[in-house]
Amino acid sequence: MQTLAALDLVTWVVIPFLIFLARMIDVSLATVRHILVFKGYRKLVPGLAFVEVSIWLLAITQVMQNLNNAAAFLGFAAGFSAGTYLGMVIEEKLALGYQLVRVIAPGDTDALIELLREKGYGFTSMKAAGSRDAVDVFLIISERKRLTSLVEALNALKPRPFYTIEDVRSVGTSVFHAGSRPPGRMAMEGTLKKK
Repeated sequence: MQTLAALDLVTWVVIPFLIFLARMIDVSLATVRHILVFKGYRKLVPGLAFVEVSIWLLAITQVMQNLNNAAAFLGFAAGFSAGTYLGMVIEEKLALGYQLVRVIAPGDTDALIELLREKGYGFTSMKAAGSRDAVDVFLIISERKRLTSLVEALNALKPRPFYTIEDVRSVGTSVFHAGSRPPGRMAMEGTLKKK
């Protein structure tokens, strides 16, 4: 009787949980892998894909061996959902790559220019015609790690400028060269590397 209860525990709890865990890991790796493909990390992606598909094979094998176990199916589906969420969280924490922030500011932009220089952002500005008045358009490349700080600073400006944020696949060069940038002031932190 005790052996039967232990067998039921393994069949209905342990195996579905392990399937859930495997699926959560493989789907989170898949999510990160897709993002790395988009960002151009060619050397890292194949190894990640190998680990991902190996874990998937373990999970699907257990599901196929337990076709009469509804808990195994639920574990597989729940692991997919949890893995998708976990992959997004991991990608957000990694904050890989760069983003283009396009700022459209009406009127006097001296405060914005000072803010960008103070925070060490390289930018390009140009005069443009808005629907009502003349505006200045600023193009700023920001590391994703620094983006939150930039957005908070933009939102604190009065009047608050309009801005959009776009993903950038790669960046060709830094605005400041190694020998010419003042300490702590650079367009982008870190060194630009070919992926």
